Amino acid sequence: MKKIVLASNNAKKMRELDALLAPLGFEIIPQGQLAIPEAEEPHPTFVENALAKARHAAQYSGLPALADDSGLCVKALGGAPGVLSARYAGEPKADARNNEKLLADLAACPTPDDRRAHFVSLLVLCRNADDPQPIIAEGEWHGEILDQPRGDNGFGYDPLFFVREFDRTAAELDAATKNRVSHRGQAMQKLIERLPEL
Repeated sequence: MKKIVLASNNAKKMRELDALLAPLGFEIIPQGQLAIPEAEEPHPTFVENALAKARHAAQYSGLPALADDSGLCVKALGGAPGVLSARYAGEPKADARNNEKLLADLAACPTPDDRRAHFVSLLVLCRNADDPQPIIAEGEWHGEILDQPRGDNGFGYDPLFFVREFDRTAAELDAATKNRVSHRGQAMQKLIERLPEL
């Protein structure tokens, strides 16, 4: 089994990615298991942050490293929370506080058109720390933000993210469906197509 270090300590993100990659013969190792500290994420774009995290984990581990930088972009907020999605309400990171801040910021936007949003996932796989041509894959998932949470699955903004196609929030979808249609699922399918390059 080929080993890939996941440049994240997010257990829920780890489960999503492991479910997609394990059947293909890849063992995903969270960076915390190798005592790799979290990388800085100072950049204004998802791709730059994902690249920084992947290179960081590859350098510390000597193994191929996979990083995901993802977030929610809301049209009425000019793309916010964007790359700050995990820390939208400040430190320490907390999904509930982030969701509360998002709802407060959108209180003046009552119509669905005003509340359009999309999730973004940028996956970067570095074969090594100096990989001159890392594999980069991007996915987007479009929906709108509800005015109150629904559902107990998923994490982050999932309980507020309504997907018309299913008439459900991301948090009301079963894991298999979410893995297939979500931003991360879409990005992962693009990445999987290029995994033979590893």
